[in-house]
Amino acid sequence: MSVKVAVVVGGGSGMGAAAARKLTGKGFEVAVLSSSGKGEALGKELGGIGVTGSNQSNDDLNRLINMTLERWGRIDVLVNSAAHGPKGPVLELTDEQWHTGMDVYLLNVIRPTRLVAPVMERQKSGAIINISSAWALEPSSMFPTSAVFRAGLAAFTKLFADQYAACNVRMNNVLPGWIDSLPAKEDRRQSVPMQRYGTSEEIAATIAFLASEDAAYITGQSIRVDGGLMRSL
Repeated sequence: MSVKVAVVVGGGSGMGAAAARKLTGKGFEVAVLSSSGKGEALGKELGGIGVTGSNQSNDDLNRLINMTLERWGRIDVLVNSAAHGPKGPVLELTDEQWHTGMDVYLLNVIRPTRLVAPVMERQKSGAIINISSAWALEPSSMFPTSAVFRAGLAAFTKLFADQYAACNVRMNNVLPGWIDSLPAKEDRRQSVPMQRYGTSEEIAATIAFLASEDAAYITGQSIRVDGGLMRSL
């Protein structure tokens, strides 16, 4: 069987790092990017590539993708994680804060997808999985820039699926609720029907499923992994 390759952007810690570890366990070679240096260390620990850089830098992303292609010649999976964007009362956020939110929560997907989708199109196969948020489709004042731009990400994902599904290139969003990479608060735990926080490993398991051939007929979707937290149908 030919080598399988996954690129994890924003994989230095939390759900991104858990995804890199899970995909390695599923037989993928991995390339990991993060701004902290932890992604570089993790990629090397997992026997792959690690790059210190920003998902807001096209130069850094180009370097990551070029290194990956030089080493393995293909990219089968792209996982896009995100940092944390500005918060505050919705009309008190400045233009600069809204632009930062767009960079963090929407362009963080669009930038690497521009580079990777043509590779996958030539291969006639590939899966892109974006770590979004349970609040993308039920906005909360706790996360205003996240809610706005991740709703935009859901629309982008549908548009991407329309264009690339016939090439066997898929894109889906994973929508975590309260996850153990966030501070533990009792009121948040009690708000979840399952009465617990989810784990980064549970998000990683969903990502690994969406990356696999078992999910070959799933594209353009936003899949909640939130313990039943969200109420809309």
